Amino acid sequence: MPNFKALLVGGPSALPAEERVQLTPTLAEKIKHRFEAGYEHFVHHGEFRTVDGEELAVFHWTRRTAIAE
Repeated sequence: MPNFKALLVGGPSALPAEERVQLTPTLAEKIKHRFEAGYEHFVHHGEFRTVDGEELAVFHWTRRTAIAE
């Protein structure tokens, strides 16, 4: 299964830089990233960005959901 490096853009400004690069098996599905007391949702719309010589798929923030108790 291929893994793509994804760059998470937008969302909470407190999301650490080291958490903004993620591996994802597909570009077609959203990334649901757990952060503090919820999940941040990011989607890919075909954009790529070169960071430190590597091409990363850009996933833009769409919404936040709470963790169900």
